[in-house]
Amino acid sequence: RRLQVQERLTKQIAEALTCCYGIQSVIVVLEASHLCMVARGVENLSSSTATVAVTGCFATDISAKVAFLQKISTQRVKINWA
Repeated sequence: RRLQVQERLTKQIAEALTCCYGIQSVIVVLEASHLCMVARGVENLSSSTATVAVTGCFATDISAKVAFLQKISTQRVKINWA
């Protein structure tokens, strides 16, 4: 299956951080609401999709990855573009 726009963007951000800043271990979490979900009849208008890209030690050290994801799950930031 070909990666979709959000998945590609998440991976590209992780690659850019690694390449441009020399950061070896990166986790990028991208959460977005998609209008196509509304158009297809999804009842919950506030639903969103999250994608994750992982590099370095976060890819091999599962406990570090879990700790990071748990930490950000309690500190979500909501951006309204309206």
